[in-house]
Amino acid sequence: MTLLEHLQQRFPDSSRTTLRQLLQNGRVSVNGALEKDAKLVLDDGDIVDVGPKPTQRSLPPGVTVLHEDDAVIVLLKPNGLLTVATERERENTLQAGLNRYLAGGGKERIHVVHRLDRETSGVLVFAKTFPAREALKEQFAAHTTDRLYIAIVEGAMAPPEGTIRSHLLEGRDLRMRSVGASNAEAKLAITHYRTIEVKEPYSMLEVTLETGRKNQIRAHLSEAGHPVAGDQFYGATTNPLDRLGLHAKLLGFTHPTTGKRLSFTAPIPHALRDLFR
Repeated sequence: MTLLEHLQQRFPDSSRTTLRQLLQNGRVSVNGALEKDAKLVLDDGDIVDVGPKPTQRSLPPGVTVLHEDDAVIVLLKPNGLLTVATERERENTLQAGLNRYLAGGGKERIHVVHRLDRETSGVLVFAKTFPAREALKEQFAAHTTDRLYIAIVEGAMAPPEGTIRSHLLEGRDLRMRSVGASNAEAKLAITHYRTIEVKEPYSMLEVTLETGRKNQIRAHLSEAGHPVAGDQFYGATTNPLDRLGLHAKLLGFTHPTTGKRLSFTAPIPHALRDLFR
């Protein structure tokens, strides 16, 4: 089924012209990425989100809500969008967009729990209350959350499956590097990986984090000699996707108020999958 056919089934009273306008106006996303190609062939499990007309209550383009209640909101972030504000950019961020979204519903400001790099897509959770934020941050600090990523790397990992363990320290250039364990400022980082597909000159890995350090996956894979595709900062020499080849596919955590274990998945973006077809 094409994207246009999906929209026709979803909105049977709308004309093909109207549906094409939805696409061209940037209101349709597939797996968290804005999509304007009406002929795109959808796969089973693809998440198609149609955003509302711009209002005070609307979310940033390409952002899909996977779950929302009084304590948390779980989102699918597109690549290219900052998670939190920086000195250079304060308005065009997911954090700022969520604050406007909550304000439109008469709620308080959003509370950041963790983040994804600008060019990384995937699942993120934010808290709506300070107690919920503290409870979630405790889980991240205790490494009791479930986090699974898809990484497209240059070359093939040897061995194809394994664990990378080191102590990471941020340098003056903001790049994370492995240093000796005796360095008091360095933090232990543990990354598990498994090769799930190889098509020269790239490999697709399934990566799980036992710890959650800044740029952990990017730094570890780069030091293993196989940087994430498109990651020039960590030594990549190619950029076949015109983005970072990293996607947060799964996030699991215990709900801060109900105590129920929740798990959310985001299908692999088409751009990443198409590289192996």
